[in-house]
Amino acid sequence: MNSEKIIETTKLTKAFGSFKAVNEITFDVKKGEIFGFLGANGAGKSTAMKMLTGLLSPTSGEATVAGFDVFTQQEKIKKNIGYMSQKFSLYDDLSLLENIKFFGGIYGLSKEQLNERGTAMIERLGLSDVSHKLLKEVPLGWKQKIAFSVATLHQPKIVFLDEPTGGVDPITRRQFWEMIYEAADNDTTVFVTTHYMDEAEYCNRISMMVDGRIAGYGSPKELKADFKSENMDEVFVKIARGENYKLQ
Repeated sequence: MNSEKIIETTKLTKAFGSFKAVNEITFDVKKGEIFGFLGANGAGKSTAMKMLTGLLSPTSGEATVAGFDVFTQQEKIKKNIGYMSQKFSLYDDLSLLENIKFFGGIYGLSKEQLNERGTAMIERLGLSDVSHKLLKEVPLGWKQKIAFSVATLHQPKIVFLDEPTGGVDPITRRQFWEMIYEAADNDTTVFVTTHYMDEAEYCNRISMMVDGRIAGYGSPKELKADFKSENMDEVFVKIARGENYKLQ
């Protein structure tokens, strides 16, 4: 893992009136790191991700993503990241090839780049025989792999994954994480939210949010030591209960 910081936040805050959905969070993510961003529904992680991806302006604090300021350079941030939502993010009524052409065009790829990278992606996934089929005819597990591949088609510096393995079987989840490892090995930073605690173990470092604040931050090994727990499920339960509550 590279020591270069590709995401940095300092007291990043988002308020809606008097309610602070994200309250002065401070953390960093390194280049090529797999960074887990965890928290229960309503903890503020989705709001934080929207600020980091340029979809929502912060109220106060500081943050940069891929070297660009979240307050003033949101469009530049969008051009340097990939994003995959927790719901299937491609179009079911288009074929794999049509989705590649559509999203590749949005990402600004040339026709030559689309042909080269699209062909390589289809061959790597072993989907040459179904590349002309509508995606609604493809199993969910394969859809998620395709969505991840399309999200990284333009070779972004960072890819944001929002609950990417929800609803898929354990074998497909493991295969999906192998794709994440491969992306990280190629210096793509992976910022991932997940509610599967076994997946938290796969991350280099983790941030856990409670009520808009960071209540746990570090590697899985460090967090288990901090909270005197044997596994990440126990860590999450203790953090949710407010035990050993440590705000950053």
